[in-house]
This record gives sequence, structure tokens and C-alpha cells, in this order.
Amino acid sequence: MATQLLIDTDVLIDYLRDYPDAVSYVEAQQERLLISMVTVAELYAGVREGEERLRLERFLRAFELIPLDQRLAVQGGLYRRDYSKSHNVGLADALIAATATQRQVPLVTLNRKHFPMLQDVIVPYHKAQPNPAPNTYEASSCQETNCS
Repeated sequence: MATQLLIDTDVLIDYLRDYPDAVSYVEAQQERLLISMVTVAELYAGVREGEERLRLERFLRAFELIPLDQRLAVQGGLYRRDYSKSHNVGLADALIAATATQRQVPLVTLNRKHFPMLQDVIVPYHKAQPNPAPNTYEASSCQETNCS
């Protein structure tokens, strides 16, 4: 069992929004929970001033915050170069992946596909996907042409 976990932004956003699966998962962890400074920036990018920002500041005190340095920047840049076209990996995710690699810790995320360069990824829960509306065009096309 890992002694540390790097938590991705999506899980923390769900926690801050009181999504029950995220709250249960984060609060049940015995491991030391780490957050990349990239995640800190992403969280602040979406926070509202006032009570929400104060809550975020208090919340972040519970984690070890991992600063960016030259090694992380180089590794993140290489991940972006290598995976941006094939997997649509953005710079933020590349830097978070570099943090997991450098720290040799599992990454906890809901977006496994954003981290093809990592072997040790934990997807702690899945959100229910809304049912798409039936494709009425396809159904009517089949009826008109008798496709079965």
C-alpha cells in the first residue's frame, strides 16, 4: 500500500462541492495526501471571493503542497511533447503527472485517459453519466430504409 497519494484537481473539486463519493474517499485515506502546485492554481482559478476562498485556504492546509522545480518542469514539458497529440494531454496534466513520477506516488484522478504516461493511477469512483437523448434521426432513417 502506498504511504503517499497525489490527488488530482477533479477529485478535490468534487470534495469541495460535497460530492459524497469524493468526501468519503478523501476522508478515508490513511496515506499522506499530496497536491501539486498546479492543482492549487487550478483550484484558485475557479474559486469565488469571500467564504469560498477562505474555505479553500483552510482546506489546503490539510495537504502537503508540492512546489514546481526545474526537474518537474523538464519532465512535464517532455510529457506534454510526447502525449499532447496522441492523448490530448495539456500542460497542467503533464506537470501533475511529472509530480507523481518524481515523487514515485500513485495519482488519484477521475481522468485516467489524461495520464497515459503513468502506470500507478487510482480512479476512486465514477460519476454517473446522464443518459443521452435517443437519436431520433437514426431511428427514423432505419425505419425508412428497413434496416434491421
